[in-house]
Amino acid sequence: MTPQTVAPVLAAGLLDAAEVGNKFSRLESMRAAGFPVPPLYCLPAAAFDLATGTVRAGLPPLPAAADTEGVRAWGEGAAGQVARLEVPGALAGAALAAFDEVIGPDGLAAVRACVVPVEGGPGEDDASDPFAGMSDSFLYVPRGDLLARIVDCWASAYKPEAVLYRMRRGVDPAATRVAVGVQRMALGTRSFVAFTRDPRDGASRLVIAAAHGIGEGVVQEKADVDHFFVDPATGETRAEPVRKLRMVGPPAPGGPGEPALLDVPPELAVAPVLDDGHIARIAEVAARIERHFGGPQDIEGTFTPDGTLHVVQARPIVTAAAPPAPATALDASSASSARRDSPAHSASSAQRAPAGAHPGPGGAAAGQVEWSNHNITESYPGVSGALTYSLARDFYRWIFTDLYRRMGVPDRTLRRNAHHLARMIGTLDGRIFYRMDAWYALHGQMPVFEFIRGWWEHGMGLAETPRAAPLRPGWRLRALRAAPGLLRRMFTHQAEVRAFLRWWDGIAAAERVDALGPEELVVYYRGLWARVADRWGVTLTNSILGIVVVQTLDGLLRRWAGQDGHSLMLGLLSGGPDNRSLAAVRSAIALAELAGADRRLREDVLAARDPEAARELWERLVSGAYGPRPATAATAYLRRYGDRATGDLKLEEPTPRQRPWTVLDLLRPLVRQGRTVAASRAEELRVRRDAERELRLRCPSLPRRAVIRALSGALRGFVTAREDMRFCRSQLYGLSRRVLFRLGAELAAAGHLDDAADVIDLTVPEVLGAFEGTLPGTALRPLAAHRRAEREHHATLPPPPPRLVTDAGVPLAVPRPLADPASAWPPGTPDGAVPGDPGSPDTRLLRGLASSEGVVRGRAKVVEHPSVPPESCQDRILVARETDPGWLFLMTAAKGLVVERGTLLSHTAITGRLLGVPTVVAVPGATTLIPDGAWVELDGAAGTVRVLEETP
Repeated sequence: MTPQTVAPVLAAGLLDAAEVGNKFSRLESMRAAGFPVPPLYCLPAAAFDLATGTVRAGLPPLPAAADTEGVRAWGEGAAGQVARLEVPGALAGAALAAFDEVIGPDGLAAVRACVVPVEGGPGEDDASDPFAGMSDSFLYVPRGDLLARIVDCWASAYKPEAVLYRMRRGVDPAATRVAVGVQRMALGTRSFVAFTRDPRDGASRLVIAAAHGIGEGVVQEKADVDHFFVDPATGETRAEPVRKLRMVGPPAPGGPGEPALLDVPPELAVAPVLDDGHIARIAEVAARIERHFGGPQDIEGTFTPDGTLHVVQARPIVTAAAPPAPATALDASSASSARRDSPAHSASSAQRAPAGAHPGPGGAAAGQVEWSNHNITESYPGVSGALTYSLARDFYRWIFTDLYRRMGVPDRTLRRNAHHLARMIGTLDGRIFYRMDAWYALHGQMPVFEFIRGWWEHGMGLAETPRAAPLRPGWRLRALRAAPGLLRRMFTHQAEVRAFLRWWDGIAAAERVDALGPEELVVYYRGLWARVADRWGVTLTNSILGIVVVQTLDGLLRRWAGQDGHSLMLGLLSGGPDNRSLAAVRSAIALAELAGADRRLREDVLAARDPEAARELWERLVSGAYGPRPATAATAYLRRYGDRATGDLKLEEPTPRQRPWTVLDLLRPLVRQGRTVAASRAEELRVRRDAERELRLRCPSLPRRAVIRALSGALRGFVTAREDMRFCRSQLYGLSRRVLFRLGAELAAAGHLDDAADVIDLTVPEVLGAFEGTLPGTALRPLAAHRRAEREHHATLPPPPPRLVTDAGVPLAVPRPLADPASAWPPGTPDGAVPGDPGSPDTRLLRGLASSEGVVRGRAKVVEHPSVPPESCQDRILVARETDPGWLFLMTAAKGLVVERGTLLSHTAITGRLLGVPTVVAVPGATTLIPDGAWVELDGAAGTVRVLEETP
């Protein structure tokens, strides 16, 4: 095709998608049908062929898809060659002439690229496949910049991430052809994305996401967005506005020409972006566009200051997920440009908005963010330092990314929700909380989520009981689609767990942190966590699959065993193989047996109460003063279990590896009690036998019992794997602690910190950056001192409630309890009365979740922090807000366990069953309603705690 034949196509023939792409063909179709589409013209794919033919003919062969770096280099080279081209003379003249006619010499244009369909494959915005073109767009383009922006659009055909994406899709990147559309800019002040069907569940509901300024603020999630939900049958509208502080508008004068992030004028911050008139006009136009194209549509539009509605794009909503883009293809900056014109990306604005696609019970009001620390305090109790928080934030982001990939979430969806991954946890007054809207948005990506949501919400402290959540329309089809992958994961999961444990044991066995220098430590740390990010998701897959099994087993026990099934399940879960957490306890019991068998060692262990005496005794013990067998056992225990301690995920908390003599504090109550490994195992097996006997009585059907036993066995496997991998997590944090504290010592030696321990008040990037040359500034000492003062102040504040809200979009927002106390589920006393309240039928009866059967009476020991001596819990009923694996030795000394938080699969519940200790979890207010030293009766099967006598 010559320039003379190309030129007329600039203003005509836009309906041919094979030449101009689906994007511009659809716009022209709407414009011709009378929709308010700003005028446009197009440089077809033939113009791309004409301008880039020589470059395309000289491109080297494509490397194999597995050679990511080679493909990236190929794309960068091709894009660079195209970017140096110029628009051919006759074509350039025609493009400028068309600009004068369609846009106006002094006007501004939106210049967008669109990948046209290749033979036998999809094109961008295809009606049956959302195939992302990953091509570039440019706004506010004046006439003088037009030709350069056209070339930039052509060059975007070879962006490395686009090349990798197309290779994954089975499309030849070398065959890519790009059309360029030039459309008059609609200088909007209120912009929107509208979905004629709810993109979350396909329901017949118009969903509108709107913001002040231009549509890029909505599409790229840069602006604060209001949401509106319109019932097409009744016209009824539900609005969910937020406080609006940011919007996207014209480029700053003298700036680079990119749209600018602007402040919303204060008078517009509170009122909804759209009024009833705006919504009615959008609804009318959206319904017409849906009829015009014969299917659900994703529509972008804007209102100009004169109130005129302009439609700037429309795409089909495609419910079937396309194959994922490669995980290695994008970095943060290229991901943003790649998503710019992606239909999947524009959907994210609406999907993120209604306080998450799956709002929790009660939940935060519009304009608020809800936070919960219901079970994260198992891992991070109390106030945490900056080092702990920053490592935890990385841990959550990386391992949940791996989980979602394993559960079938496409990589492009993960990239779209990367901002949620970065804020899964936050820190409020020094305490770590979950940010719930991020969790709902991320978990909602998984096809299986709606089927486990009830149990998950219960585990997160959002619901009192694990009741099933309402299933969205079309759930049967989604279940059928998800079932093959879920079953495959079920059958292969235990093999994956074994492979994970072998891999991690190899990492732990090969570590040589103490022999590395500072630079080597940084490299080791980076490499360790890169491997963690690629492997650790299996630990979370275990939890997801475990929830599926537990809710199935619970349902069958309710149906077949003639009761709630819960207490029976507790017994059936006992008697499994030792997990690594329990093995740590039994190893300590075995060491205590050795100490108890030697009269002199026994007396010395019981007498060595202060730290200095314990330190001296430990040195004598491991040096062989009491014989080789206790010395070998003590050394082996420290080598294997030295990272397991109270709060062992909090880097500021020392572990036995740093203070070996603290092992004696764990042994002392075991020695005094005369606990033995054999007795511990026998008690667990007794609970299992009792449960089997009850199952035979309640479920006489042999086939049904076989099913229940099979599910119970599977669930025991998930529980064992969970505790095994939690132990690996303690080791991972132990390795990280050793690396970071070694680097802290180097910083202190160089004068950048007063003490090596001050490293706990720096973040991981700051510590590593100090050695990698990426740290902005060098004043680490005052920074650490400032954070230490904040941390110490936070420690003086009373513990916050487990659920809080903050105002959305407000810097350094102040946390406060949920406005409606009922939205934080009420304690489970009779008739929902608060335990201890005069209106309760029994003011001294507390109810929780039955977790380990048995009835026991004893004095309560209320423990605020696990640093108390284990012997103080001996023969007492331990009462705490929550526990983590480091509490094991306190739990071993106790005769009963009561905690305010937890679930059937929480650490406290699992450990109580394994130890045969009666346990009740999820008892709200237990630490304040049960006086320390009071006589209480604990029924682990009924889930009740009764205060018998308050006065010690």
